[in-house]
Amino acid sequence: MAKLTPMMQRYCEVKQQNPGSMLLFRMGDFYELFYEDAETAAKVLGLTLTARDKNSENPVAMAGFPHHQLENYLQKLIRSGFRAAICDQVEDPKKAKGMVRREVTRVVTPGTLTDEQLLDPRESNFLAAVFPGKLAVGLAWLELSTGRFICTELEAAHLADELARIHPAEVLTPEVESPTSPVASLRTDGGMTITERPAWSFSFDQTRSCLLDHFGTRTLEGFDLDDQSVAVTAAGALLDYVFETQKSAVGHITRLEPFTRGSSLQIDQATRRSLELTQTIREGSREGSLLAIMDETVTSMGARLLADWLSNPLTDIAQINARLDSVEEFLSNPTLLRDVRELLDSSYDMQRLISRVATGRTSPRDIGCLGSTLALLPKLKAKLAQRDAGLLCELEQRLSLFPELRFAIESSLVDEPPLNTVKGGVIREGVSEELDKLRDLTRGGKEWIAAYVAKEAERTGIPNLKTGFNKVFGYYLEVTAAHKDKVPDDYIRKQTLKNQERYVTPELKEHEEKVLRSEEQAVELENELFDALKEKVAAEVPGLQEAAEVMATIDCLGGLATLAASAGYCRPELAGEPVLDIREGRHPVLDRLQPTGQFVPNDVRLGVGTIAEGPNEPASAAAGSPNCANESEANAGGITELPATATPQLCGRLQLITGPNMAGKSTYIRQAALITVMAQMGSFVPASEARVGIADRVFARVGASDELGKGQSTFMVEMTETARILNTATDHSVVILDEIGRGTSTYDGVSLAWAITEHIHDEIQCRAMFATHYHELTELSQTLKEASNWNVAVREQAGDGIVFLHKIVEGPADKSYGIHVARIAGVPASVIQRADVILDTLESEHIDDEGRPKIPARKSSQVDRRQLSLFDAPEHPVLDEIRQLEIDNLTPLAALQELNRIREQLK
Repeated sequence: MAKLTPMMQRYCEVKQQNPGSMLLFRMGDFYELFYEDAETAAKVLGLTLTARDKNSENPVAMAGFPHHQLENYLQKLIRSGFRAAICDQVEDPKKAKGMVRREVTRVVTPGTLTDEQLLDPRESNFLAAVFPGKLAVGLAWLELSTGRFICTELEAAHLADELARIHPAEVLTPEVESPTSPVASLRTDGGMTITERPAWSFSFDQTRSCLLDHFGTRTLEGFDLDDQSVAVTAAGALLDYVFETQKSAVGHITRLEPFTRGSSLQIDQATRRSLELTQTIREGSREGSLLAIMDETVTSMGARLLADWLSNPLTDIAQINARLDSVEEFLSNPTLLRDVRELLDSSYDMQRLISRVATGRTSPRDIGCLGSTLALLPKLKAKLAQRDAGLLCELEQRLSLFPELRFAIESSLVDEPPLNTVKGGVIREGVSEELDKLRDLTRGGKEWIAAYVAKEAERTGIPNLKTGFNKVFGYYLEVTAAHKDKVPDDYIRKQTLKNQERYVTPELKEHEEKVLRSEEQAVELENELFDALKEKVAAEVPGLQEAAEVMATIDCLGGLATLAASAGYCRPELAGEPVLDIREGRHPVLDRLQPTGQFVPNDVRLGVGTIAEGPNEPASAAAGSPNCANESEANAGGITELPATATPQLCGRLQLITGPNMAGKSTYIRQAALITVMAQMGSFVPASEARVGIADRVFARVGASDELGKGQSTFMVEMTETARILNTATDHSVVILDEIGRGTSTYDGVSLAWAITEHIHDEIQCRAMFATHYHELTELSQTLKEASNWNVAVREQAGDGIVFLHKIVEGPADKSYGIHVARIAGVPASVIQRADVILDTLESEHIDDEGRPKIPARKSSQVDRRQLSLFDAPEHPVLDEIRQLEIDNLTPLAALQELNRIREQLK
């Protein structure tokens, strides 16, 4: 093998120190990749693959790109699932003795992004760490671009749900784990980059020391954490990984927050997906989700906080009402709302600006943006002064103004700072007397050169004599070929081009040295002054983070107020008892996507009692709709309206909703769950009135798909999720179920759906909505006292056609209209006719003479025995005795005695 050059030896050393990473090796103005990295980069980044030492026996594959394009190529690498180690020149080539020293300055992974170009400004980018202990699992997560650091201890069964809520870009796990470990399943789940770490990096002593050293404390009790907790172990392992990848200080990570699951509404992984809270099911994108529809924030900080609020709805009524009070105050004062939003709209992402300062990767432009944002704080604080809402008053008190820091930035930086300090031009005139002198010398030197060129043109008679500069031989005089014979003897030729030649003179070189020296000294001094300014900013990081948090919170509240005003939302009334009473409720996403007034609103009436008297006006006029018809007036052919002043009674805890496909059953039950989530996050809701009992959990079993990677069919997924609901829901939960049992045979499906409904009603006793095509289930309203039937109204037209009215009315649907839907979809007429015949046959086989399903009555102590049985009564034991009598061998007297005995038994 050919001997490597010193440069390539250094490359191989660095590559060996960073296994698993694509090594971007700085060489002059380019980043180069070699060997396998070059081949991979050529495919992933579209770079030209060349070779180093092409003519040797062992050419080295090579690919590269200009250094100023680093962020663009980094983004492509990270999105393709790679890690990248950035090896930079860490000393000035002019001062280096021999080869310029190169070191890895950072390792970029999906969870450790901090650069603005690599991040979505509206979304958090979390790095998580999971440590499975003997009794519990430790989970920690960090948003490195803002410094927010959180940890918790939880049961292994809840790990997937929490990771679905956090949605980390990268998860750290111990590398040696058994197949039964809680982290083993994470490796088969898509959507997260799993990074395995050595087992020692999760050791108790290592992780605890890492945290204590960083925070400068002797214990973590000040953060309300148990030093012995597995959550602390996960947090320490995460922080150690950050140190390893960032190669710099992370002073913006100022605290470690404990998280308690019970403090927020619990929403499992399947429910988040079904409800499309933060991303859609099909595309996995933000657009089209509830979050996208609700986001009226004007800052990136507010958008990220809104996503956090939506992912973690509250369970404390006082905290929810505090947010609602603030939203209502903004609504009642449109001028205040407009002024506050205009101020915030002029601000920059202070959270991420602060992180770049703390990690030493900030630019003059970043500091300038921070200064202009700080200049808005006095006006913002004044707008919040003396407000009625307690939360707004609290935010005003927390908002510091940083007068000294603002002055330092405004008085030091130029009005429009450059992106970097390479060429100077960062510090204002008058800040440093020494810097001003150097600048004067530089400007004077350039003026001298201009005068010198004019003098030489006159002396030599060369009319178009020009001056230029390059890095090879500095300043030069340029003469065209037409005047070459006029060049004097004291000119020293340096370069000959096609139509001109370049010369230098001793006098020009002497002044060049003075100019260049003053330029270099000025840039060095500017760098020193800028570093001092960065230190002043870094010293204020904790206070700046709190100010940024306040701004984000104000933006969220203002955004919710703007949403309520534009969409016609009402303030929900929160209650402690399990009730869900929504009048003229609308699906928040479909209502905004459809033309105004087109969405048909519907009531939800779960619980006991009536909605509070007195109108709760929406924030602005919304498309009106009559209340639902009462049960006696409900029918599939139309809707009879209630009087406008009626306040219908609530209809028990369990709704059974029947009706055809495409009619709106799924939309109806989803909107009930979404309105619950919105109310508990502190938002106004799409309804004319709403009373929402605080839920501890929300479950949605809506739709299903195969998980072939786990060997699970649609039906297995459906049953697994249903089992979880039945085992974990409480009487304060909200459960919505859509077509449970349809993944198996009809009879299996009806049986399961029937039994599941009875269990929810009798054992769990929670608020539940069950949309189904199984009309047999409508009979349950006669045996389950808290169950009521509802259906999606349709109107039959001449010619066997139907019109979907999208209105939920009381009572069961009289037919499923499945064959009607098939006809609309274009199924051939012969198939439709045959289906009608088969349907008649099947219905005659499992419907009794009274038109009821032939399903056995349940044996339950909770059934009211005084009520007439819906099904045939079970046989009396005496009947068996009668069948066993040997009548042919009985005498008339013996027969009479047996008859008398049986009669006595039946008394």
